[in-house]
Amino acid sequence: MVQGGIMLVGTVSDERYVAIPDVSVELEQNGVSVARVRSSARGGIYAEVPPGRYRVTLARDGYGAKSVEVDVAEGHPHAFRLLSDGLLGYMWPKWVRSGERSEFRVHSVKPYHLSLWRYGLEKELVRPIGWFDEHGPRATMQITPDGDYTQTGVQWNRQGYGSPHHTQFVAGPERSGLYYLHAETEDGDFFSFPWIVAPARPRAPIAVLASTNTWNAYNNFGGRSNYINATGLPPQPTVNARLDLVRYQQAGTYNEWQFEDERYQPLSFERPEPFNHVPRETRATDPIRGRQECHLAPAEWRLLAWLEREGFAYDLYSEYQLHVGDLDLDAYQIVILSVHPEYWSRAMYQRLKDWVYNRGGRLMYLGGNGLNCEIEILDDRTMKFNTQVPEATGPDGRARYESRFHRRVESEANLLGVVFTEAGIMTAAPYQVVNGDHWIFAGTGLQNGDTFGEASLHERIPGGASGHETDKMSPSSPANTVLLAKGLNPEDGGAHMVYYETQSGGAVFSVGSITYPACLLVDTQVSRITANVITRFLT
Repeated sequence: MVQGGIMLVGTVSDERYVAIPDVSVELEQNGVSVARVRSSARGGIYAEVPPGRYRVTLARDGYGAKSVEVDVAEGHPHAFRLLSDGLLGYMWPKWVRSGERSEFRVHSVKPYHLSLWRYGLEKELVRPIGWFDEHGPRATMQITPDGDYTQTGVQWNRQGYGSPHHTQFVAGPERSGLYYLHAETEDGDFFSFPWIVAPARPRAPIAVLASTNTWNAYNNFGGRSNYINATGLPPQPTVNARLDLVRYQQAGTYNEWQFEDERYQPLSFERPEPFNHVPRETRATDPIRGRQECHLAPAEWRLLAWLEREGFAYDLYSEYQLHVGDLDLDAYQIVILSVHPEYWSRAMYQRLKDWVYNRGGRLMYLGGNGLNCEIEILDDRTMKFNTQVPEATGPDGRARYESRFHRRVESEANLLGVVFTEAGIMTAAPYQVVNGDHWIFAGTGLQNGDTFGEASLHERIPGGASGHETDKMSPSSPANTVLLAKGLNPEDGGAHMVYYETQSGGAVFSVGSITYPACLLVDTQVSRITANVITRFLT
């Protein structure tokens, strides 16, 4: 708008789309400074200038300064973005096969050291990568694009990089697994970020699938996730989340997923994932600290550590690699999903179901709220959610659809044997044995009515192996699905542990709980039950 000759040139916000006040702003035309102003409390940049093209420079302590060329026009404020000082990083691509290269993209305003580690039962140093600094001041600082880069990616290492003498590539080690890059500054700042290395060719009998789509769905770097501003950034940056975001303004009545699928904007994988950071001193047997960490990569690491402790060899893949067919399912005896594999493409589902139903594949679903929403993989860096919550009911008054995935494809219970319901959400409890004579309980000493799964590393929702979000049998579960145990969560919200077999010789074991993998390393009976299934499936 223009009031008294003063135009709203734009707004300025940080990497979480939070308004930055008191930014020093200078506008230039033809190398001549024509206005010098400061941003308002809401991040507004007002200047008495006519429409036209300007070079705009923004600077404030604690943020990376930058200059951009902008067409200033009445009624079209520009969304300037600054990146706060700190230490962040990600690999790109975030998943490779052994021998393939990824580029490390690190943001730091200080010299930093980088090293490569493998996260199994122990953190193993693979090799130091080196110290990084540039001759220019703050030259290892990254620059984010303006606008909504949650859709386009942060595009780090684009400006001022590319010298063949200063490469920033790392080749995937021969051994498959979950790798982390450790970045540390001279004065002790530390940030770690994950990298999935699949095998160049299958080597183990078990394939584990990392829930990389879910990692991206919950990643709000840039100001958006599938849970905050899912349909797009609002016109004004946030000043106070509880006052500004509709999620909180209309708490109790607003649903982020009430809109048609077409309203939901893409989310780029090409962004840092702060929630997947693991502190330097953390070991696999330590409690999982943090709200988001308890259902993302740090929690999945605990499953991998348990597999190595028990001597079960595995290859690790990203969900994208299943989507595009880089994961040869027929090369494996078992596929394991864990923790929270909520967001799946139709191609992923169809590939896995065909393998289980028609080619004798054996699936272990060690998670909760899985395969619950169909997503589209638009390209190697972008995904789109079809996340509208189904509310339609059938003639009997019951919900017509069991999940968001059911609305577009079919109920995931057709494959998993269970489907998420809100009963028991945000609670945790042990399981109670329902079918104690089943071979799954061999060697546990458990009988009908006994409980197991009390010890847990899950700090967000402590209390047991059935928890956080839980899945139950439904009318879509295969007719031969056997209920083995049931969580003791309130309101009959306990997870259903189930098993069924297919005519092709395939089989599915599901636990229906996000907190289950957090119990593997510390609960003897959860460990034995899971090992029983793997041993049986391998023979």
